Amino acid sequence: MPVPDLIIVNGALISFDATTTGATALAITGGTISHVGNDDAIRGVAGPETREIDAAGGTVLPGFIDSHVHLFGGSVELSCLDLNGVQGLEPLKSAIAPYAAANPNDALVFAVQADYAILHDDKTPTRQELDIACADRPFAMFAPDHHTVWANTAALDLAGILHGGETDAGSVIVMGEDGMATGELREFSAFGPILKLTRHAGRDLAGLVGGTDPEPAPTPEERAKDKAVLAKGIAHCAAQGITGLHCMDGNFYQLELLSEMEAEGTLNCRVSVPFHLKSHDPLSRLSEAAEMSKTYKGDMVSSGYVKMFIDGVIEGRTALMLQPYPGTDDNYGDPVFEADHFNKACTAIDAMGLQIVVHAIGDGGIRRTLDGLEQARNINGARDSRHRIEHLECMHPDDIPRIAALGAVASIQPGHAPFGGIFQPEGVPKFIHDHQIAGSYPWQQIRATGAPVIFSTDWPVIGVEVMTNIKAAIAPLDMGPEWTDQTQTLMDTLYSYTAGNAWVEFNEDRKGKLAPGMMADVVVMSYDLTTLAPERITDATARYTICDGRIAFQAA
Repeated sequence: MPVPDLIIVNGALISFDATTTGATALAITGGTISHVGNDDAIRGVAGPETREIDAAGGTVLPGFIDSHVHLFGGSVELSCLDLNGVQGLEPLKSAIAPYAAANPNDALVFAVQADYAILHDDKTPTRQELDIACADRPFAMFAPDHHTVWANTAALDLAGILHGGETDAGSVIVMGEDGMATGELREFSAFGPILKLTRHAGRDLAGLVGGTDPEPAPTPEERAKDKAVLAKGIAHCAAQGITGLHCMDGNFYQLELLSEMEAEGTLNCRVSVPFHLKSHDPLSRLSEAAEMSKTYKGDMVSSGYVKMFIDGVIEGRTALMLQPYPGTDDNYGDPVFEADHFNKACTAIDAMGLQIVVHAIGDGGIRRTLDGLEQARNINGARDSRHRIEHLECMHPDDIPRIAALGAVASIQPGHAPFGGIFQPEGVPKFIHDHQIAGSYPWQQIRATGAPVIFSTDWPVIGVEVMTNIKAAIAPLDMGPEWTDQTQTLMDTLYSYTAGNAWVEFNEDRKGKLAPGMMADVVVMSYDLTTLAPERITDATARYTICDGRIAFQAA
């Protein structure tokens, strides 16, 4: 047997494999876990050149897989102005000024994480208010959910949408009584022209906005710039213990960049990228999804799934609801897909043997998604499809058992919930009826039905930091008796972040466990996670992140 390259000893292993329960050490040879056992046994297979890592009693577990991220956009936003916690016009102005001064060559001063209530509790910002906040430069800011942008007059004018413009279904350039844009841009095609003014000219979100490659084709210099920012983002992910990412927007361009990085030796994380089908796309475009899946099927860079949006978000009142939003007579939200077109798309994708992944947040959008998956199953027959529904934030209780019945997967982001401790808890409740609380963020109700539950962040909607998201799951805020307790156990949460996410990508026999023959994707934590109180779980950090047998991150 070859001598291991690396051994990890003195660990509290969480292996998710019955054959290796109780082990304290493992060995890695090449890109594979070659041995799992006790310290003496593993030291016994080491050679003089084998590197030894002392876990010092910390948890050793399969590398975390974040199964819902926007990698390119998240990477770019690491260097954007972060408005998290900023509240009020003067604090906003004070936050913008030094950032704008430090970035004089940016065509657009761009900020992220701007709360819907950043200026007022009962209304969103206007372009005139943002003109005051940033008087001498085009300025725009992203809402945390990345479904709304607010822009000042100069930015709207520079983007060519001050007087409105054409948008796709479900997207709105909000217009004022004066016939000019108010500054609020809801959903992707409405704010696409703004994103083109950012440092990467919107290339980072081209797969999200249009589901197509950037136009014009990026220059060699732009490709190098984009790869550099992706490398920075992946390094940030590795520092959290992440060894795998499922992107939720994509195009051939992203896959090309990632493949080039793999060839150049700079890709320290496994990344999968979808084909993104937009509501205006004919089903003939699915031939591109087939090509993408056939071309990119490696262990480091892959495809194989089709992403769609059925609706928007609750705080933007674009999530599709079964009844109008509180305080309105006819606003049910915005259906991105017409039901018939969506159903036909689901049936076609399923017939191709590809995985369906749908953003669905409102109870109307979730029901429409379940209906589409059900029609595909009825027409094509049942198979092990592992089709995914993303977010599932406000469900009708009658629809909760349908996930398991259809063999679908609940893909959930614990940190998104108002009780997740990241967003203001009073935000979402303002936009739903009291009776809808019973089916809102129903993590434990879904798990109780037997439906597979997987966890992720939706970075950059929230940070990609794993332990913060785990805390949201295992130590949620108490929102009062009307809210069902959705507290997750630590082991369920870790499984949903590792082995569960490996399973959903059809890789359960190759990754997500610590056992001989599995991919050498491993994280060594600074604490034994099982000894920490739930509210202190964020005390733990990644000490080593190992992807494909190589150390991708080592703490100082």
